[in-house]
Amino acid sequence: MNRYTQLKQLGDGTYGSVLMGKSNESGELVAIKRMKRKFYSWEECMNLREVKSLKKLNHANVVKLKEVIRENDHLYFVFEYMKENLYQLMKDRNKLFPESAIRNISFQILQGLSFIHKHGFFHRDMKPENLLCMGPELVKIADFGLAREIRSRPPYTDYVSTRWYRAPEVLLRSSIYSSPIDMWAVGCIMAELYTLRPLFPGNSEVDEIFKICQVLGTVKKSDWPEGYQLASAMNFRFPQCVPTHLKTLIPNASTEAITLMKDLLMWDPKKRPTAVQALRYPYFQVGQVLGPRPGSEIRKATGNHPKASSRHHQAPQQPLQQTDHQIDQTSPHDQVINSNTVGGRTVSIQRDLRKHGIAAKHVKNSSSYITIVTLLHSPPLKSNSETSGYLFGLGHIQLKSEVCIHLGWSH
Repeated sequence: MNRYTQLKQLGDGTYGSVLMGKSNESGELVAIKRMKRKFYSWEECMNLREVKSLKKLNHANVVKLKEVIRENDHLYFVFEYMKENLYQLMKDRNKLFPESAIRNISFQILQGLSFIHKHGFFHRDMKPENLLCMGPELVKIADFGLAREIRSRPPYTDYVSTRWYRAPEVLLRSSIYSSPIDMWAVGCIMAELYTLRPLFPGNSEVDEIFKICQVLGTVKKSDWPEGYQLASAMNFRFPQCVPTHLKTLIPNASTEAITLMKDLLMWDPKKRPTAVQALRYPYFQVGQVLGPRPGSEIRKATGNHPKASSRHHQAPQQPLQQTDHQIDQTSPHDQVINSNTVGGRTVSIQRDLRKHGIAAKHVKNSSSYITIVTLLHSPPLKSNSETSGYLFGLGHIQLKSEVCIHLGWSH
């Protein structure tokens, strides 16, 4: 961590705290997430969900994990810097967003989710606080501590996501939910972008279902039989409510926007559109240029990183992750290993790697890292953790506090 200057604390949560930092080499601002629990091995860090997901997700609308550092058994995530989160962006508004801005924000959220779902993950904690922004021009999905693989086996925990954005199947304690819970949250977020107020601000799980029924009306058993089975299992009876048309609640939304939100907020998760399907809705087919605006990335260096949100109810925050190693996704095929001195002598990593049939080239020396080597190709192993374990097993490369490893994952 001596390559970064810590500037100020931005927030503190159950699992970790977030700091603003600056790279001593480039001057670039970063967000550093420090885990509260200790990690005693690199393999333990690699198994964290946030590392598993983010190391595979390289997309313009997904926050970039620049590196993971494990130092003195403490784990740090170093993220790209973003000015604020979507909750702050909405809170600071003194007038409603134009629909063109909401369309562009929603488009970017769905683009990011489409990529995440396509690569086999669902987020489980979509909310405005977990959407980082550089104004309305650039939005990125963050906070993958609750992410799960779509192919992973249920049962899952019934407590995921902040209550106001929690899908009905989760509120009714289903253990076999999947990516449609993210789509429900997008519908809630989209409605909030139009009104600057949460659509379903329940103060308990039961009140949350009541708030949903007040807007959508009581779901019919024929429309969602699984929902009635879940409710019966917990001795819950749906309140009898007449639906309120979304256009009445969100008068500034176009007909196309109402159609999309109505479909995203279907009781039955099987009836909600996927992210890919949602992007094909007429709402986005209006000739507007959508996506990150030119120059929105450039402003990062001078922005203020998002502070911890102050909403009265928050979901559990995600864990932080890694340090004998670090991630940099700048090189699509190279992996980098930095080695310090062990026992007063420089480790000859190149020689060790050659013995095991791994081609490598020397990059540079520095005061903090004696040797930096770029692998020209990865060992023929199944996973990054297996590859890393293989490298650590070589000759002099050991997991000791005085040895610092830098590993860049390819995508």
